[in-house]
Amino acid sequence: MGTLYWIYHSINNYGGISLAVSFIIVILLCLYLSLYTGLFAFLFSVTIKRTKLPALFIAPLFWVVLEFLRSYLFTGFPWSSIGYSQYKFLSVIQIADITGIYGISFLVVAVNGALADIFLIKNRLKDMPLFPLSQTVIGYIVLSLFIISTIIYGQIKLGEEKPGRLFKASIIQGNIEQDKKWESYYQNAVTQTYRKLSLETSFHSPAIIVWPETAVPFFFGTNSEYTKELVDFQRQLNTYLLFGSVLIKGKTGERYLLSNSAVLLDTDGKIVYSYDKIHLVPFGEYVPLHKFLFFINKLVAGIGDYIHGSQYLKADTPFGDFATLICYEVIFPGLVRKFFSNGGEFILNITNDAWFGNTTGPYQHFSMAVFRAVENRKPLIRAANTGISGFIDSKGRIISRTNLFQKTILSGDVAGDSTMTFYTKFGDLFSYIWIVFSVVILTNLIWQGQKGFRG
Repeated sequence: MGTLYWIYHSINNYGGISLAVSFIIVILLCLYLSLYTGLFAFLFSVTIKRTKLPALFIAPLFWVVLEFLRSYLFTGFPWSSIGYSQYKFLSVIQIADITGIYGISFLVVAVNGALADIFLIKNRLKDMPLFPLSQTVIGYIVLSLFIISTIIYGQIKLGEEKPGRLFKASIIQGNIEQDKKWESYYQNAVTQTYRKLSLETSFHSPAIIVWPETAVPFFFGTNSEYTKELVDFQRQLNTYLLFGSVLIKGKTGERYLLSNSAVLLDTDGKIVYSYDKIHLVPFGEYVPLHKFLFFINKLVAGIGDYIHGSQYLKADTPFGDFATLICYEVIFPGLVRKFFSNGGEFILNITNDAWFGNTTGPYQHFSMAVFRAVENRKPLIRAANTGISGFIDSKGRIISRTNLFQKTILSGDVAGDSTMTFYTKFGDLFSYIWIVFSVVILTNLIWQGQKGFRG
């Protein structure tokens, strides 16, 4: 509840659900997520009593496995992974380019497991007179070496300078009210806001201007009048423009098929790249198990149903190749790395965190983007409607950022990075190793239990 309370704001303010019911929904979500913590506690308790392994090994082992599973089961919800708490400790998080975020979670829980060993050792010696104290001592030595190696590796990575294509980018943070942006009387005001700010920053000759998720309050390509106006305006800027838009992909019956998309226009106003969001927000953009949950409406109201994209597309531009992650796609490390398995130089993340209001949600969301930059060694440009927008380099350093609810421009120089990391190549191999270890340990415990029962 401490980290996810903000969900009530979206449901209550934009979903038409009462405050009381909104809190009940959040509590139900937290109860579901607490099952992973409860299962961790159970597995840890059973294992610590029946094996001679130290807590500093058992605790991170099960924690990382369950954290990994939580990221994929039932559409996945990798929010609040414990490793994200370290996003400002740059010398520690650099190993994410090998292990992903789960390696940082492993380290955090291992340190806490080492502290737990101090309190558990007396009872373990009492329950197991032949308990080998040396194993715990060895565990402390191994953990200390791991921490030292992590910091040394981090310092080496932070000191590396890799030349890449340097270009200037500008982010437009429109700060558009969520409950007004789609109103017909407000459409001109929205488009004028983005045009005015874009025209202002174009005098500084950025290579690309980035607008947030669903920035244009019309269906680009379908609404011919507004589409033509935008393209004509784009030609005046003499720069690339990337913006978020809802696109109409077809029709089924009387319902339109919609996509949450990113569109890139070149200096001539031509569409040179379009990406459809792959991982939609459950209950936000679609309702899972809709046949059974027919009484629930999606949060994003509209004239149709959202469909997900299927292609991991990158844009090819004179200033570098990039992929666009839309909204909370950036919190899925396994999804992000797939875009760069064949190369790439930077990441764009467009989002509309107006749904979260003035809560901790936007801050948490921004901190998670830091790890996608480190894991793939790609600088990240983030454009958010109401904030937080910013620039993050390929080492996870926050170069600049905006505040919430500012109507502003943020410009910066970006150094592309073509590095192909271990994590980008091999994915969550670190987590798979611990899954195998956990299966071996649990299989051994079950076998011992059956053997004891037969005896």
